[in-house]
Amino acid sequence: MHPTKSECSMFSGIIADVGIIEHAKDRDGGLDLSIATHALGMEDVQLGDSIAVNGVCLTVVKIDGNRFSVNVSRETLNCTVGLEVQGVRVNLEKALRLADRLGGHLVSGHVDGVGEVVEFTDLEESWKLSVRVPQSLAKYIAVKGSITINGVSLTVNQVESDVFSVNLVPYTLEVTTLNELRAGDKVNVEIDLIARYVERIMQARGE
Repeated sequence: MHPTKSECSMFSGIIADVGIIEHAKDRDGGLDLSIATHALGMEDVQLGDSIAVNGVCLTVVKIDGNRFSVNVSRETLNCTVGLEVQGVRVNLEKALRLADRLGGHLVSGHVDGVGEVVEFTDLEESWKLSVRVPQSLAKYIAVKGSITINGVSLTVNQVESDVFSVNLVPYTLEVTTLNELRAGDKVNVEIDLIARYVERIMQARGE
């Protein structure tokens, strides 16, 4: 019997390791994934714990040394990218504990939509990454606000209609898979939770 997923897991968007999807097997329209990690630290991970894989909160159903397995539903596959390709590298982060430092921002691991890279430019001291998102998400993205791309917590530097830009420092590129992105690539995007709450408060006032 598979462990039940916790619905309240939270993350920080600070990537702990880059793993590899070693196996991806079809299962009832979804996938069974086996992921290898080197630096994530599996000694304190138990069955039923949550791990963010490329920004997607998934439940651990099996542990084998430095490998862990997760199930991905068809619903999750329909609203995310990067989980169905065997051999692909993925950003990994374990769920936050109450005593952990919040180095990024509060991330739920529930992807809001898929964006498309429109620009990835070397600015010498940093890189500029521009992503186009669905219009339904664009309204939640603000300059100096937080955004999550493939599980990485970033600060928005520019917004023009449905395209936002962030600056990536060399360290971020070294410890995540964002350095592999190219124009046209699809990415998982999660907006800042605060934006959702603000919208709900405004709706309640209107009602």
